[in-house]
Parts: sequence; C-alpha cells; structure tokens
Amino acid sequence: MSTTETLPCPIAPYVPQSATMCLLESIMAVDENSLRATVTPTRDDPFATADGIPAWTGLEWMAQAIAAWAGWHASHANRLPATGLLIGTKRFDTEVEYFALDSTHEIDIGLDFLADNGLGEFHGVIHHPGGVPMARGKLTIYQSSHAVSADDSPAHEESP
Repeated sequence: MSTTETLPCPIAPYVPQSATMCLLESIMAVDENSLRATVTPTRDDPFATADGIPAWTGLEWMAQAIAAWAGWHASHANRLPATGLLIGTKRFDTEVEYFALDSTHEIDIGLDFLADNGLGEFHGVIHHPGGVPMARGKLTIYQSSHAVSADDSPAHEESP
C-alpha cells in the first residue's frame, strides 16, 4: 500500500461520520484497492461496555474503513464522495466476544469488486498489531453514482 500523501493521517476528513460516531482514528496505508486504519477504543467510546467493545462493532469499523477508502479516492480526484450504504454482510466471524479497550486494533479492507451500478463487495480483517486476526468479514455495499466535483458542490457556489 502506498500513496503520495504523508501517512498516517487522521481518518475524520474522509468519512461522513462525525464527532463520537467517527470510530476510527487514522489511515495508516491506502492504495487503489485497499486501506488500513487504526482504532484505540476507550471507555468513552459510544459502544464501550465493562467488558470492552462488542465484537459486532467490528462490522461498523470495517464499514467506516470502506467509507474512508471511498472518501480518500474521491478527495484525490477532486470529487465529493458519493453516498454509500452498507447493504449487508455475507459472513462475519470473530475470534473474540469483545475488543479490548485502550488497545490499538488495525482494520484492513480490500476491494473485491465494484460494479458500474454501484454494488460492491469488500473483505475486511481486524487484527491486533502483530498480525493476530480477531475478526473477518465480507461486506456488500452500494455507492450511488451521483458523485459531484468538489468545485461544483453547493459549498463552493458563489453567492449572486
């Protein structure tokens, strides 16, 4: 994975989630077909329990990593990201019931396909640094075809 921009970088500018719902922290690596992100959940995380972060939250981590991948590529093409939706998952397997708090986890996503109609599939793996996989999944997404140039967005229109 490589890019011309300095990495790691904050993930927030590349995802639609804001404030406490932006669960991931950094983009560590990104290329045409994949992205690696990190998260270090704390007790302040909206999904935190006394036992940690429930493993099912890993689906949202993977979905946000996919959103970051799309946002990164849209940004570097001077476009606003198209609206994306998580349609579902074919499979989500975990080795843990909870992800540990105050421990950094890495989320790797990879593009399997993205059709012209916006339907796509990604595979994802959540692991602890050092490579120990804790969860795996295949996510089906839909990305609208209504991408807009950043120069054409309402935020960039001049007042009359």
